[in-house]
Amino acid sequence: MKNQALVSSALAAALSLGLVAQAQAADTGKEKCYGIAKSGQNDCANASGSHACAGQSKVDNGGDEWKYVAKGTCEKAGGSTKPATKK
Repeated sequence: MKNQALVSSALAAALSLGLVAQAQAADTGKEKCYGIAKSGQNDCANASGSHACAGQSKVDNGGDEWKYVAKGTCEKAGGSTKPATKK
């Protein structure tokens, strides 16, 4: 019984790796766009390092918060492909 569970776990892990690779490949037509994410709607960690997860932004349009957008559309949306620098 332990061998069957081990084989099942290994198979599940192998299949999930394939799904991750597909998800990453699908993102090739996207880019990070800073300064357009609404509060709680950022896609991942911010540039300043004050949090490390999606959905944790505290302000609208923070210069260090980002969302994925289609390549070439960031500036049209009012954002930047580079994080805002502190002055």
